[in-house]
Amino acid sequence: MTTPGCHGTDGRVSFLSDNIEMAPKVLCLRPEADFVRVGVAPPPHLAITYGRPDADGLAALIGGSDGMVIPAVGPKLDSRLFEDSNLKLVQVTGAGIDRLDLDALQRLGIAVANVPGGSNDALAEYVLAMSLILLRRLSWATSELRSGRYSPFRASMIAENLSGLRGVLVGIVGFGTVGSAVAHAFRAMGSRICYYDPAVKTNESAPDARSVSLDDLLTSADVVTVHVPLLPTTRNLIGAAQLSRMKPGAVLVDASRGGVVDQAALAEQLRAGRLSGAAVDVYSEEPPPPDHPLLTLDGEGAARLLLTPHIAGVTRQASAFLFQTAWDNIERVLLHRQDPLHRVN
Repeated sequence: MTTPGCHGTDGRVSFLSDNIEMAPKVLCLRPEADFVRVGVAPPPHLAITYGRPDADGLAALIGGSDGMVIPAVGPKLDSRLFEDSNLKLVQVTGAGIDRLDLDALQRLGIAVANVPGGSNDALAEYVLAMSLILLRRLSWATSELRSGRYSPFRASMIAENLSGLRGVLVGIVGFGTVGSAVAHAFRAMGSRICYYDPAVKTNESAPDARSVSLDDLLTSADVVTVHVPLLPTTRNLIGAAQLSRMKPGAVLVDASRGGVVDQAALAEQLRAGRLSGAAVDVYSEEPPPPDHPLLTLDGEGAARLLLTPHIAGVTRQASAFLFQTAWDNIERVLLHRQDPLHRVN
């Protein structure tokens, strides 16, 4: 009898089913340590190989697998890698699916599933926290105090009558599950909510939220937060023209996907001082290059900007939920021969 476990990247077997030859084979492109860290154990009756998307022989590893688990964030996976495989399911451990060519995998008969909504609370926490820090200039204050400007900066903060969250109008671009969670978080702080989403007419979880045009949202909202997927129709949805129409003194939070907001245009708005601030978690190229327009901002433009490395939805609690749900779906398909939940193609 073989000890239950999984293959490590060095070929070592650490978990296998009682019959290694019969155990469904799963290629996982997340490190095993990711799951250990949040206390999630893969199903014991699977033969799991942990690999990297840049590993030599990736196509062969995919070809020899029954299922595959991948992170939502990372380089695109060429559909040719899947052409000679017998995969039954590619499971994403998050909501984002832009790493995959869904149409190509559909033609190959490979199901793709994600985990929608697992990071909603974490994303809502991020947007609320960043909005408050920007509106009250808390991060900017830190750098000013370190520069010896305690008294003048305190005086300017008081003179400018900086706002908290109660009563401010929050404009949410994209009102799906993430946008609804963001609305709930802000409503609990006493904020008013409007949203732009042509696909959503009403939202039962946010009955007091007003549906408005994108232009009306931008010109009236004190906080603009973006929560749409990157699609041909959403690329540069918030471009130079849209940013120029934002309410003077408003703040922008971009935690959607790189490419939805024109970040070069955003840098110009921050440099000109029209916006009170922006928080950016996503970039068209990750990591962003050293000459990225947001990284090269200086002076007050830089002080108005908060940058994070695509972690808005990453907390211990969110990761545990995402990972457990992903493995449950793999088990559902490979061990119980059931259709996958949350299939996206």
